Amino acid sequence: MSNIEFRSTELPTGAKFVEAMTEEERERALMVDAILPKLRECAATGDAEGRFQAQSFETLKQSGLLGLVVPKEYGGLGGGLRDLCAATFAIASACPSTALCFFFHCSSSSRGLLALEALEAGLFSDEEAPTVRTFAEKVLTKMGKDNLWLGNFASESAKSSKCAINITTIATRTEGGWLLNGRKSFGCSTGVADEYLVTAALDGYKTADGLVTFFVKRDAPGVSARETWDAIGLRATATDGLILENVFIPDEDSLVIPGAFVKMMQMSKGSLVGNQVAGIAVYLGATQSVYDYVTKFLTTNTFRDTGQPIGSSPMHLELIGKMSVDLETAYLWMRRQLELESTTNAPLFQKDRVVMQWRLCKGETTEACFRVAQSALKACGTSNTANHGAIARGIRDLCMGLVQAFPAERGRLEVAKTIVHGGEQAQFGVSA
Repeated sequence: MSNIEFRSTELPTGAKFVEAMTEEERERALMVDAILPKLRECAATGDAEGRFQAQSFETLKQSGLLGLVVPKEYGGLGGGLRDLCAATFAIASACPSTALCFFFHCSSSSRGLLALEALEAGLFSDEEAPTVRTFAEKVLTKMGKDNLWLGNFASESAKSSKCAINITTIATRTEGGWLLNGRKSFGCSTGVADEYLVTAALDGYKTADGLVTFFVKRDAPGVSARETWDAIGLRATATDGLILENVFIPDEDSLVIPGAFVKMMQMSKGSLVGNQVAGIAVYLGATQSVYDYVTKFLTTNTFRDTGQPIGSSPMHLELIGKMSVDLETAYLWMRRQLELESTTNAPLFQKDRVVMQWRLCKGETTEACFRVAQSALKACGTSNTANHGAIARGIRDLCMGLVQAFPAERGRLEVAKTIVHGGEQAQFGVSA
């Protein structure tokens, strides 16, 4: 059945995207559905104020969903990538900003899950293993049993032609721990999260082997917001970034083993930490919400002279058809990518092919989603252009998908380079 025609009330919202849910996946998705009304109440205010809503934060904290993708032995719900995709999609149908914040929190789990997989694969020495395991379990326990909200900060504004994410934040050894100095530009939940996970580079290293990870207390001395993020869309994500000035991190809150980060990333089934598809599911969920609003608007409002639905005019029928094609295109790309990255048996493709597919998927999906918003604007007219309305908010939020992570042009370029030259741009790099 086409997702566009799907209106069953028996299945959770996330099932519009994530098909053939198991009973456990369905139960977790229904937990998400239970909080959507409260999140929806705050969406317009968060957008207008450009500020993450405290009520939404508390709703998520009380829901038990902060441990959605954390194994049950660490106090989590035991979900996986399919659960995360269903959750970010569903939350985005109510409030895309909250959905993106939730995604970044859940992405923190990779610092625990991938580390444990790397240990199982024997990538660490006997001397390194205890330190790695302790840090990995601390990440998962904080998210699960402790019910803490984690901010995940890796990206920086400094760019390099040789890598996708260039780390300039430096970790310097000091007595009993480390000093962090640098600026983080993107990650969501600045000043909101209980703690931050921060990726830095060891002083003196010039390659990704020097990348290390730290827990940083939100109110630690030397930690401040970079600047107030006044973006066009996704305005309620608290994406102010961090300034770190001689921030002391004790050894017990550090994973400082050269090469550990690279070994962990080797365990990912996709690009980066292997859950990026769930981040883009935010835009898919927001698009479905816009589509639903438009179709309802065009079928319930009528022409005064004929009594026929406004959507019955030739122009509106053309726009509805175009929106339907674009929405279905986004679903097809996303479902295929999710299948590639969540298959538990023999992988359908080797990792390099999965990464290539992701490069195409991200761009094609977000551009198709934005086209839905463009058509919605045309179809609903001037009366729906108020900034607080569903269409205006939708087109502003969805334009952010055109640039988040990378634009479609860059994705296509990297795929072409891989085909012609046999390699793509490195994901992480270090610039001292």
